[in-house]
Amino acid sequence: LKKTAQAAITKLQAMGLQVVILSGDQQQTVAYIAKQVDVTSFFAEVTPEQKLLEIKQLQSAGQQIAMVGDGVNDAPALAQADVGLAMSTGSDSAIATASVTVLNGDLQKVVFAVQMARKTMQVVRQNLVWAFLYNLVGIPLAAGWLYPMTGWLLNPGFAGAAMALSSVSVVLNSLRLRQLRIESEKSL
Repeated sequence: LKKTAQAAITKLQAMGLQVVILSGDQQQTVAYIAKQVDVTSFFAEVTPEQKLLEIKQLQSAGQQIAMVGDGVNDAPALAQADVGLAMSTGSDSAIATASVTVLNGDLQKVVFAVQMARKTMQVVRQNLVWAFLYNLVGIPLAAGWLYPMTGWLLNPGFAGAAMALSSVSVVLNSLRLRQLRIESEKSL
């Protein structure tokens, strides 16, 4: 059992994620580990093919799957999962198959990856809203829609500055992602 496993799993569960253990180890061993980390759903003595089948079944039920693995036997499931996360301390085939490599085998970094993915999607949505609003206002003004009613035309220099401001606001909003840090790094 990795030192960070309990804390990482608790955080993942607190984030609303369901944690399931799929292991080729014996039933008694997997049950003991699952109990130690408060995981109620686990499968023991599963082959690589059974891991792959379980991932496919969960996906066919509409679930999005992130698979964390480190062995050769995890490679097919890592490839099938929506996101495969391999431990850098694991086999080369797991690392080559996964979408993400978790450095130092630290499970807290899996939590960080989920947090970063969620925050990134939030920022992407915000940036789309900002860009949409700028264009919703800026394009009609630049096209002269106010001219028949007010006699006013948008200065092309102002229109260019507004578009530049739009780009700057998107970049500045995206730079906020740099503030997200792994908890262990905060204490350093």
